[in-house]
Amino acid sequence: MHTVWKGAISFGLVHVPVKMFSATEDKDISMRYIHKTCITPLSYIRKCQTCDKEVDWEEISKGYEYEPGRFVLFEKEELEQVNGEANKEIKILDFVHLTDIDPIYFQKTYYLAPGETGAGAYNLLLESMRQTGMIGIAKISIRSKSSLAAIRVIENCIAMETIFYPDEIRSITQVPNLPEKVNVQERELDMAKMLIEQLSTTFDPEKYKDEYRGRLLEAIEHKVAGEEVQTAPEPHRANVIDLMAALQASLDATKKEKDEPAARKPRAKTKKEKPQETVS
Repeated sequence: MHTVWKGAISFGLVHVPVKMFSATEDKDISMRYIHKTCITPLSYIRKCQTCDKEVDWEEISKGYEYEPGRFVLFEKEELEQVNGEANKEIKILDFVHLTDIDPIYFQKTYYLAPGETGAGAYNLLLESMRQTGMIGIAKISIRSKSSLAAIRVIENCIAMETIFYPDEIRSITQVPNLPEKVNVQERELDMAKMLIEQLSTTFDPEKYKDEYRGRLLEAIEHKVAGEEVQTAPEPHRANVIDLMAALQASLDATKKEKDEPAARKPRAKTKKEKPQETVS
């Protein structure tokens, strides 16, 4: 894996040299914009509307628009000075329980490996967090962006989850049409809870597949082979308006799905049964 960051975790006066690796990868199928007339890929051009010409990277700086059409400019060196030396340190501020953090705060996961001289301190932090069941809340800067982070243990690896700052989370009050008071019918609630119980299971990530990506890859293969793209069948949806009827239909459907695998299992042969002879 490619190293995306090098630095150290610090908690108290202990420093743990680490290397950072991205724990996830984007599996999206990349598409390019094509000029349909001549089948040529289109290029991204950095063009100045005032000078009416393409601009080289050497002529580009970053700017903040503080009023419409008015900017303050920052060079790379100025932004680095603002960022300071903290971008080489993951500073643990507190230790908390993982259940204290709402999932809305989580952004991206990274794996942290021990640096060349940090195996002992790395193992100490890993095992102490595992035995206490606590995770660290830290600050880190990656590519000039300051983030909060959760430091936790995954198997025998220290992992880091970047998390949003509180002011980056939009207030629920901005969501339209939320009920002021939740009112439900008792019978409907009981049936909904029964449906949840029937659909409840242990989480197995391997059972979930990206069906869209699979169909897109299949469509690409058909296109390459000069064949027509097959249209995905529309999922069956009953036109049920009554909520009780919809709940009952859902319960019946889930019960049928659970019963069918058992019904399809081959019946075990008894000692009296003989295998059928094949006629050649």
